[in-house]
Amino acid sequence: MPGNTSDPKSDSGGKAAGAYTLAEILSQPHTWSASLKFLREGRKLEEIQQQFSGSQPAAPQWLFVGCGSSYYVALSAAASMRMLARQPAWAVAASEVLLYPELVLGPAKNVVAVLISRSGLTSEVLRAAELLKKRGVPTIAVSCAAGQPLEKLTSAAIVMPAVEEQSTVMTRSFTSMLLSLQVLAARVSGNSAFIDALAQMADDAEAALESLPDRVGEFVGSHGFDDYVCLGQGPFYGIACEAALKATEMSVSYAQSFHTLEFRHGPKSIVSPETLLVFLISDTGYEAECELLQEMKALGGTTLAITNRADARVRASADLLVELSLDGPELARLVCYLVPAQLLGLYTGLQKGEDPDRPRNLSRVVVLESEKSKPEHAAL
Repeated sequence: MPGNTSDPKSDSGGKAAGAYTLAEILSQPHTWSASLKFLREGRKLEEIQQQFSGSQPAAPQWLFVGCGSSYYVALSAAASMRMLARQPAWAVAASEVLLYPELVLGPAKNVVAVLISRSGLTSEVLRAAELLKKRGVPTIAVSCAAGQPLEKLTSAAIVMPAVEEQSTVMTRSFTSMLLSLQVLAARVSGNSAFIDALAQMADDAEAALESLPDRVGEFVGSHGFDDYVCLGQGPFYGIACEAALKATEMSVSYAQSFHTLEFRHGPKSIVSPETLLVFLISDTGYEAECELLQEMKALGGTTLAITNRADARVRASADLLVELSLDGPELARLVCYLVPAQLLGLYTGLQKGEDPDRPRNLSRVVVLESEKSKPEHAAL
């Protein structure tokens, strides 16, 4: 693997450290195409659209709920729903629903809650589903495993086939579940052109991302960073949060995420060559985000810029530039921005002698002790 400067450990099956994760990251363009085909050919989204929007007296308010990576799916999914369907949507961690339900729901009417869990087994998401059900809130499950408790607790379910990982951390399951929710938002809004744009993105992504493993691996191999900062605005903020989490999970590194322009309001005090600043540069905020990139480079920061098409200013200010060069609306390219960050976490972990497939202290699903006596909640 490029960028692997350590002697990789092997798992019990003889696989090199990170082998599953790398394969799963690189499989994403194919997985996206297969997922979009599954959604296009199935009737599930049509049924959900009819159930939760077609017969409603008023447009629903969408509440997206998850834990960890699934919460970051929720952030980007809520932004996509607002931008595509022009309907109220917000995202919260499942623990907020459990501990502060009045703060989460407040006086909101006609709420539809979307509960996201790769395994369909996450304890806090299941408890949130139970609470919402008791309050009469209709719910939709989004997961990658059929027949699990979350699907049984909710009013409807979107189950993405053949995207779950063998490794511990979420990579292709994250992007595939986000795509499913973007398709849902497009269907709610009647925006078939956006669904076509997603399909075109998936077709073009493999070529656009082909050189990334070598480039990111070489970049990581030639640097040693103390910490990581991931920056994104609007729908890219959830992607920035997930990018920081990948660095933390896969490489046991300290990583933070901020709204891009908020970084100059205090956090920039940490800027140094040993802190890698990852900029997710959007089309909408390009000028303002480019200006901050230039500011941080002038302060001595080391920068990774991910954007669709870069001008001379970004090229001059990025130590590593990832230019996607994809057509279509920027919201349809959202999942592509995460791939370089996933590779960054992978190769950083390998450089530090970790196994990104099996990070320490982590399991594939969080099942609380009080739930483990219930057979239907056992970890996958």
